[in-house]
Amino acid sequence: MAKEFKGRVLAAGTWEGEAVVSHQGVNTLATFQKSALAGKTEVTVSDQNNPDIYGKVITGKALCLPQTIGSTTGGLVIQSICALGANPAAFLFSEHVDSLAASGIVLAKVWQKSDLIAVDLLGQEFLDTVKTGDRIRIDADGTVTIL
Repeated sequence: MAKEFKGRVLAAGTWEGEAVVSHQGVNTLATFQKSALAGKTEVTVSDQNNPDIYGKVITGKALCLPQTIGSTTGGLVIQSICALGANPAAFLFSEHVDSLAASGIVLAKVWQKSDLIAVDLLGQEFLDTVKTGDRIRIDADGTVTIL
């Protein structure tokens, strides 16, 4: 049975595909660094401190997370992976988007003309409900449906 959640749209778009879920904050540098430095067009998560997503491919998927964490390079890392075309299709935040992720999302949209989608404030119930491998649909109004 489908379950809907409504969040705040940061970067609008419609999409349907697979979710990858992290129940802890995602360190953008540790997550994307190896793939980005190698210029890869597919990101395999390299953050060994995040067992939820370590070793998983997240390119073209919806990354479901509470927030991003880590150093001030976070926004640049998001913008850079979008420039490579290796980005997740969407960032779906259960909490309020953090400033570093927000800056990277804006840079990717403006400078890269990225089709990256971002929605925040989906709530803890969203993060407790969605599972890695679930099919989800994102609507332009910020509705996220677990199919």
